[in-house]
Amino acid sequence: MNTHKVAIVTGAARGIGRGIAVKLAKNGFDIALADLRAQQEEANKTIAAIENLGRRAFFRPTDVADHDEVFGLVDDTVAELGTLDAMVNNAGICQIKPILEVTPEELETIYRINLFGMVYGVQAAAKKMIELGKDTGSIVSASSIAGFEGFPILPAYSSTKFAVRGITQAAAKELAPHNIRVNGYAPGIVDTPMWTFIDEQMGKLNGKPKGQNFDDMVKTIALGRCETPEDVAGVVAFLVSDDARYVTGQTIIVDGGMQYR
Repeated sequence: MNTHKVAIVTGAARGIGRGIAVKLAKNGFDIALADLRAQQEEANKTIAAIENLGRRAFFRPTDVADHDEVFGLVDDTVAELGTLDAMVNNAGICQIKPILEVTPEELETIYRINLFGMVYGVQAAAKKMIELGKDTGSIVSASSIAGFEGFPILPAYSSTKFAVRGITQAAAKELAPHNIRVNGYAPGIVDTPMWTFIDEQMGKLNGKPKGQNFDDMVKTIALGRCETPEDVAGVVAFLVSDDARYVTGQTIIVDGGMQYR
């Protein structure tokens, strides 16, 4: 039986994406890492961690806001690694802006990356899995706790993450006849460069010193500690595994108990 498995992880150079890529490698996947070209050095660190586990990995610079680049990423992955079993649409950005101050340019930018990029990933991966004649496949995309509850000064970001959930549900129903499962994950407060940025931007608005906004949010977590990329990666690893073979259309909150739904 062929046990060779391949996954693509976007935004994989660092943070949650790196955690997911390394976890999937531990579970037997070869990994195609996608991120911006400027992240080559960080991507090399992720590749080294994966290769130390005895798995193959390569970096494919990709702007997920570009339709052709995402489709090219999928084509190059199959050419390099031989197949495609899982697609993790992890790449995304955050904007800290009150609703009255969000500009058209900012709105377009965050939608092109967080939502358009996710849609392109679903399309490219599903078409390739069908073309390859796969009897099963998994697509998993990044939402957020802000995709379940709109947060002040995160209106544009929250809206994209709500939209990810909607696309996930619709795509799951459409792709079920091909046995392609489509799910999502919704992290909370994760100790990553994105949250360093959020903390700094919130501080500019509310005057709190660096690190205070982050610490205040961590205090709301029921489990009493900050979330790590590895915490998120465990959920993603489950969703792409055979253990989740009957799970589709779901977005799982992994936030240590900040929200209960």
